[in-house]
Amino acid sequence: MMDIRIEKTTCPKAKPDWSHLGFGHIFTDHMFIMNYTEGQGWHDARVVPYQNFSLDPASMVFHYGQEMFEGLKAYRRADGHIQLFRPQKNIERMNHTNDRLCIPRVDPDDVLNAIKTLVEVDKDWVPSAEGTSLYIRPFIFATDAHLGVHVSKTYIFAIILSPSGSYYAAGINPVKIYIEDEYVRAVKGGTGFAKCGGNYAASLIGQKKAEELGYAQVLWLDGVEHKYIDEVGAMNVFFVIDGEVVTPTLETGSILPGVTRASCVELLKSWGYKVSERRLAVSEVLEAQKNGKLDEAFGTGTAAVISPIGELCDKGEKFVINNGEIGPISKKLYDNLTGIQWGKLEDTHGWIVKVD
Repeated sequence: MMDIRIEKTTCPKAKPDWSHLGFGHIFTDHMFIMNYTEGQGWHDARVVPYQNFSLDPASMVFHYGQEMFEGLKAYRRADGHIQLFRPQKNIERMNHTNDRLCIPRVDPDDVLNAIKTLVEVDKDWVPSAEGTSLYIRPFIFATDAHLGVHVSKTYIFAIILSPSGSYYAAGINPVKIYIEDEYVRAVKGGTGFAKCGGNYAASLIGQKKAEELGYAQVLWLDGVEHKYIDEVGAMNVFFVIDGEVVTPTLETGSILPGVTRASCVELLKSWGYKVSERRLAVSEVLEAQKNGKLDEAFGTGTAAVISPIGELCDKGEKFVINNGEIGPISKKLYDNLTGIQWGKLEDTHGWIVKVD
């Protein structure tokens, strides 16, 4: 296992108001950094005071977008101990993204060691208020100073931490989703399954349009036929149609394989629900709503955990789901997932990794 040098700050920041954290606005005292050099591999792992990067203006990340990122959380239990939820799944996905973006893989044990070390150093930043957590953002970017499209020979791998509350202002209350029928997010053979900034940059125009119309997120359709559901902007998506739980299949290669998505599928199957992972036409969902067979819908993701969907908008027509209220399956998943994450429920799946 790699050695990590630790340099602690001499000017610690004031702690925030734990009851008004928001999401992704506040950052802790320290960060993790490690460098990659071709021929040398990953080296110089260190925890240092939170600081700016100094990069050449010609650094390839600025021009060709060779970068990736991940997102997971640390949770403080009632007894004060800190734990992670399925970090190995995030690390596995991280290296799949690296493969797609021609970024060197990072040893999974080294990544987990880096995360645990940084969280331990900044453990006083892990909030304890109901519904709060410490968001963990690992990311890698290319640093070769060169104008020309090729694979970089140098990289920086960094991790920053952010104490956070609810991702959506509505919290666990149902959100309204706009069905995007003009722009597309990803296509088969592209980077839809990878967690890289380019996917999200391409989605901003749809997100901006949705927000201007009063909707929280965009429901993206497939990039070829504009017919099948892919995912919501920051979440995977599930629909309960006449008692069957349906989520779009990952086999298209255009959908991010969410850790929360996988956990929901496993929980639902263990509870005896019929779960289908298949191509799902948006027309099937809207027809089910018209016929009273769309029982509920919800998004899943690390940031929001479970986000019930109370309304869909398709070409100006509004489709209200479950009277705009959270459904029983959404609620059960949320209670069980958060119960395991915060240590209120027994982890019978082996999903928890303890930090201290």
